[in-house]
Amino acid sequence: MKNLIMTLVLFLSGIITAQEVEPKFEIIDNKVKATYYYENGAVKEQGFYLDGKLHGTWVSYSVNGEKEAMGEYSLGHKTGKWFFWNANTLNEVDYSESRIAEVKKWSNETLAKN
Repeated sequence: MKNLIMTLVLFLSGIITAQEVEPKFEIIDNKVKATYYYENGAVKEQGFYLDGKLHGTWVSYSVNGEKEAMGEYSLGHKTGKWFFWNANTLNEVDYSESRIAEVKKWSNETLAKN
């Protein structure tokens, strides 16, 4: 019985302390701008929907606010150039008809020379 009570207390404390930040949706022209958040309130992702599909520029951020990914959607399909950042590299991915057409990797050294 003591184990059951302890489990119940832990479960309830987890529910009470869990903070889920609700996404924010705004209507702009004929699109819906969506902003998703981390539990700490920092922006996680931001972009647009058109007719219920991802459309336009989408940007993803780390919990520290650093840009991690950026690219374009066209009615739910990735299109054009997408960029993915991490500590040491920038990956440039070209999409054609929602498929990867080409990938380029840029190191910090290469980026510093340009």
